[in-house]
Amino acid sequence: MKAVRIHDFGGPEVLRLEDLPEPQVRAGEILIRVRAAGVNPVDYKIREGKYPAVKSEQLPVTLGRDVAGVVSKGADGVSGFAPGDDVFVLLPQDRGGYAEWVGTPAEVCAPKPKTLDWPQAAAVPLAALTAWQGLFTHGRLQPGQRVLIHGASGGVGPFAVQFAKVKGAEVLATASADSRPFVQGLGADRVIDYRAERFEELVSDVDLVYDLIGGETEERSWRVLKRGGTLVSTVHEPDAEKAARAGVTATRYTCQPDGRQLREIADLIDAGKVKVFVDRVFPLEAAADAERYLQQGHVTGKVVLKV
Repeated sequence: MKAVRIHDFGGPEVLRLEDLPEPQVRAGEILIRVRAAGVNPVDYKIREGKYPAVKSEQLPVTLGRDVAGVVSKGADGVSGFAPGDDVFVLLPQDRGGYAEWVGTPAEVCAPKPKTLDWPQAAAVPLAALTAWQGLFTHGRLQPGQRVLIHGASGGVGPFAVQFAKVKGAEVLATASADSRPFVQGLGADRVIDYRAERFEELVSDVDLVYDLIGGETEERSWRVLKRGGTLVSTVHEPDAEKAARAGVTATRYTCQPDGRQLREIADLIDAGKVKVFVDRVFPLEAAADAERYLQQGHVTGKVVLKV
C-alpha cells in the first residue's frame, strides 16, 4: 500500500510517499480501506518534532489521525461492523491515516454520516471530537449558559460554535472581520473582530471560555469569566494561580478517540443540525503541499487528503 511517512523531523520536505505492507489487524480491530484523511495542525507539529508524544526513536511514523473509508475485514471479537460498511474514525495515536489502508480498534469507529462525501467525512473526527470534548466533557456546558469561543473559523471552531448552539447555549465568538459572516452563519449570537475590538471590553459573565488560540488571548480571558466559570484550552495548561484568583476552573486537554461520541455527532450532521466545511482537498501524494497550505494559516474549515 501507499503511505506518507516521516523518517526525520523537519519541514514538509521530510514527508515521503512509500510502499508498505498492508496492516495486520489484531483482535477487536477492523481494517479500513481509506478514502480520505484529514490534515490537522497536530500533523505538522509531529513532523517538526514539536509534539511531545512522538519521540525521534519512534520514527518512522505515518502521519494523520482522522480517516473515512470502507471496512475491508474484521478480526476476532469485532461486532457492529461488517465488510463493506462505510465508517469514519479518530485513530489512536499509534496509527496513521495518510495511507491507503489502516487498522484500528472497532470500538472507536462510527458509521459515516450518510449525508457526507468522503472528504467531508474525513474532515470530522478530530476537529469535531476536540470541540465536543472541550465543550461538554471538560467545559460541562449547559443549556442557557454563555460560552466565548476563541478561534471560531478554523478547523475546530466551526464545530464548537454549532455544537454549543445546538445544545442551547448563548454563543459569543472571536474571529477576523473577513470570517465574521461565516461564523454568524454557523449560529453565533455575537462575533467579535479580534483585530479591531477588545473582547474583554464587550463581554462579561461568561460561563465558559473555550480557547483555541492561547497566549495573550488566554491572558485577557480571565476577566470575562464569572466566578465559578471554566476556561478550557487546547493549547497549553492554564496558570492555576490565575485561575484561583479569578475563582474559576481552568484546564488543558487532549482529544481522545470515542466511537460513541462520533455516533452522536453523525446523527446531528445527518439531521441537518451541524454542517461540515472543507477548505481544500489534495491528493495523498501531495501531503506536503496540504501541510504547507494548512500551516500558512487563514484556512476556513478543514484540509483533506483524497486517497
